[in-house]
Amino acid sequence: MNKVNKSGVILYVNEYKKCISFYKEILELEILFDTKYLTCFNFFGSYLMIEKEDRNEYLVSKEDKKNYTCLRLNVQNIKEVSNKLKNKNIEIDYQEHDWGIVAKFKDPDGNLIAFKDSEKFDQQIEEHKLKITPSRF
Repeated sequence: MNKVNKSGVILYVNEYKKCISFYKEILELEILFDTKYLTCFNFFGSYLMIEKEDRNEYLVSKEDKKNYTCLRLNVQNIKEVSNKLKNKNIEIDYQEHDWGIVAKFKDPDGNLIAFKDSEKFDQQIEEHKLKITPSRF
């Protein structure tokens, strides 16, 4: 396999202009490039491409749409990020679990996005490494 030099996500949307505004203004993502029906954002070392969905077989209403995907971003302070989004009139589902804290919300097209606390995520990675690393004793 060839070496992968960039990874990203393409998100097909019905509400193209609203979604572009959301990702630019609300999430404050930098635009890498855009065309008439496609905008590519810097997605923290990867890219997020928002593309206008124009194929009839894929156009569904928000009521019919079941979301199986979540764009997740790990951050240090979930409370701070949640409050910032609330101040921008974004409805947040804030959840505290034993595995970590998440703040879930949706873009104008109904796509799920979540912020997750970095500390618990990093801890899970370290615990996994300990399980798979053989003891030297």
